[in-house]
Amino acid sequence: MNTLSAPENLTRNVLIGMGLGVLVASIFYYSPNLFPQSLSVGIEKYIFNLGGQIFKNLLMLVVVPLVFFSLVSGISSLSNMVKLGSIATKTIGLYLLTTAIAVSLALFFGWALALSGSAGEVAPYTPPPGDSSLYGTVLRIFPNNMFGAFIENNMLGIVFISILFGIALNLTDDLTDGLSKSFERFNTVFLKIVLLIMSFAPIGVFCLMGSYVMDKGVDIFGDLAEYVLILIFVLFFHLVFTYSLILKFFANLNPITFFKKMRNVALFAFSTSSSAATIPVTLKTVTDDLGVKKDVSSFVVPVGATINMDGTAIMQGLATMFIASTVGVDLTLVQYGQIVMLAIVTSIGTAAVPSAGTVTLALILGSVGLPLDAIGLILAVDRILDMIRTAINVCGDAAVSCIVGKSEGEFNQEVFDSKN
Repeated sequence: MNTLSAPENLTRNVLIGMGLGVLVASIFYYSPNLFPQSLSVGIEKYIFNLGGQIFKNLLMLVVVPLVFFSLVSGISSLSNMVKLGSIATKTIGLYLLTTAIAVSLALFFGWALALSGSAGEVAPYTPPPGDSSLYGTVLRIFPNNMFGAFIENNMLGIVFISILFGIALNLTDDLTDGLSKSFERFNTVFLKIVLLIMSFAPIGVFCLMGSYVMDKGVDIFGDLAEYVLILIFVLFFHLVFTYSLILKFFANLNPITFFKKMRNVALFAFSTSSSAATIPVTLKTVTDDLGVKKDVSSFVVPVGATINMDGTAIMQGLATMFIASTVGVDLTLVQYGQIVMLAIVTSIGTAAVPSAGTVTLALILGSVGLPLDAIGLILAVDRILDMIRTAINVCGDAAVSCIVGKSEGEFNQEVFDSKN
């Protein structure tokens, strides 16, 4: 018996939970007179909000130890350390390539479809705390306190520490009585914890969707319908066209098989709006269902959750065009080039948490002379769009994992082709 097998009918049950969450919350949201206000408030707070937050907390609970143990065990087991450099180069190069394609597609379709601005008022925007500059991002890679990086969920710092620890363990394994085996066992334990949490996924998704609908309703587009619809179109175009193209061109893999096996991961990412919270599910799917060996997946997936922000790059490109049109500014060709470059650079180190893209959007707006307050225009619809963006991001992480694994000979074609 495979003790690390996923719960049966997970996709079906998650979709049922998602649908029921929207249905139940819609009844309370659109029929407020049918129920006492205290009941509606209680259900929103203690069932939807509390249940959804508990589910997200449980996923985040295992992210840091799973990233640490999977990276350390993967790197420490490499027989050739030169291979790590090859894996890292290909991984980062592919992530930056797909991000460049993503933001370029956004600007092209925004221009081709004549995206126009909104007539609504510009709502004030307060940037969140923290240094989002290039200087601050580089500093986060090299934390001055190992335990502080883990406590603060500094994913860039955690990845660096894990790589450093894994390299040291690889070079001293004969002196540490095979300590690397212990990390492999810890990694297996945390994967099992992930599966236990996944058993409650339908309930968690029910609460998360209910919480969103109770707060916003389902009529979220309003005056921003054109921006929203174009953004969704570009996101799905990038998902289907770009990822299919790179999978076929670089690895000769069947995109249809890939997308079928990624459906659970995409649903998790959609419901949590967090690439980091989805890391455990992504890691297991990439390894067990897509056939990427642990040596590659344990590096590519955590790094991808930190630097692969294709969905965010698409949002930044279209949002900048939308805001420029709203305030009556015509962007120049040079400014379009700035947007592409900044979207690529700021994707490195963007927090893998909900709506983190608004932080880097502020940097891009400032670079082309647009008012930061204009971010308030898109915040009203950003929650649902962030859910879609996150699903795109994790699919990109998995696609790059497959390509790197295939090129490094760390890929099981039979597992990829198998039906599950």
